[in-house]
Amino acid sequence: MAPQRFHEQFDHIQRAMPDIALAMGPYDDGAAHFLYEKGVVLARDGEEARVVEDTVRAHFTATAGLVPDHVRREGPQANRTGVTRIRIGDPAEGTDSVPHALRALRDAEGRQGRRLVGRNHLVHIAVNACPSDEPVPVPRGRPANPAAAEGRYDAATAARVLVVDTGLVHDHGGYPLLAHTTGDTQPAETDADGALRQYAGHGTFIAGILAAVAPNTEVTVRNTMSDAGAILESEFGARLFEAVDEGGWPDIISLSAGTTTEGTDGLIGLDAFMRELREQRTLLVAAAGNNSSNAPFWPAAYAALPEYEGSVVSVGALSADGESEACFSNHGPWVRVFAPGERLTSALTGFDTPVPYVYQHSTYDTCRFGFDYTCTCQLPRHTGVLSEGRESTGAKPHQVMFDGLAQWSGTSFATPVVAGLVAAHMTAQQERDPRAARDLLLASATDTTEVRGARVTVLRPPTWRPASAVDAAVPV
Repeated sequence: MAPQRFHEQFDHIQRAMPDIALAMGPYDDGAAHFLYEKGVVLARDGEEARVVEDTVRAHFTATAGLVPDHVRREGPQANRTGVTRIRIGDPAEGTDSVPHALRALRDAEGRQGRRLVGRNHLVHIAVNACPSDEPVPVPRGRPANPAAAEGRYDAATAARVLVVDTGLVHDHGGYPLLAHTTGDTQPAETDADGALRQYAGHGTFIAGILAAVAPNTEVTVRNTMSDAGAILESEFGARLFEAVDEGGWPDIISLSAGTTTEGTDGLIGLDAFMRELREQRTLLVAAAGNNSSNAPFWPAAYAALPEYEGSVVSVGALSADGESEACFSNHGPWVRVFAPGERLTSALTGFDTPVPYVYQHSTYDTCRFGFDYTCTCQLPRHTGVLSEGRESTGAKPHQVMFDGLAQWSGTSFATPVVAGLVAAHMTAQQERDPRAARDLLLASATDTTEVRGARVTVLRPPTWRPASAVDAAVPV
């Protein structure tokens, strides 16, 4: 992953979350994998939190001259997520003590035989703060891709899908496929200049894909990640519980967010939610991430853990021709299925009144992941506000207008394709168990492709077409 884009997005997120001090995770081959909160670690409530607190306090008092008050718990000590925030270090110094604390706890974790502590990661819909691309306007009259499948909405038989993302744009009702979509409207869609904010419309775009693939679906969108598409791990578990509590556990959760970690462990902040999910019949369909990496991306990577493989399916993205993985898609044995995710067309915003958008990132001369096809890293060409070197060259950021539909790429959008296919299978086969529907759908899948030397299962909606075929069918 190109460090340039990562740094640009890091600055954007930090400005959007000024009260939270963020840091970049360790680098591997020149690429930062994740963001996290400075000076805070997470532990499970109870005895484990006490062990963490005592161990870190003893280590820092002996080696760094800190006083006991410099290791302290924050917030309520008993909550449904079962997580305790522990702040480490002198807040007046502004330094990050988390790496030292993690090293101090290695021996204690060895004695306990399990991980006791983790960073407070930033979970982000742009997956590791590096979006595969930004939305592109499409001409009026261009069809959605995937196009709307045959069928109609019937409240009595509809599959229930919960989208945890950014909220719906205010004029989403101008798109017929979203007539039965409910949920939260995203506040502050535009900035002070009236331009669309980055990631505004992300949840709406996902809802449009779901409704196209599975018309007989009751889609609810929750505005969980409206702050630059990001949320701290310590808050994310609670927000997921709130989302399912509001309307009850749905058939399917479509989640296009996550993060990698320093190792191969999951997220302490999601432990309680994942355990409760496992006991429900809900299926979590989660994006594999856009880092062109095989590093596990959580919560999608829970699909590879035996205790969660029945309740989670992880989704990678196919290229625009549908024949191979998209350049940006994560991969590896923990990614269970691939679906179209490059240059899809769905609802964005501007149905009532066209709305401008100013690009944040510049495109590249060549694919930033080293692929040799014409990918979204390169086209369509534009210059972004955040791009390094823009001011020195005098290049002005490009602005476009959206008036309804858009083209967008990412595992974020391959995810609702799979969620929609599972939902459609449920209603077509009158199957009320989404996990059984997923199993039957994957068992009947005959398409595969090769990704990094491995054959992987591919799901393509019947109404999806390669981007080149859609382009050829639209009059110029």
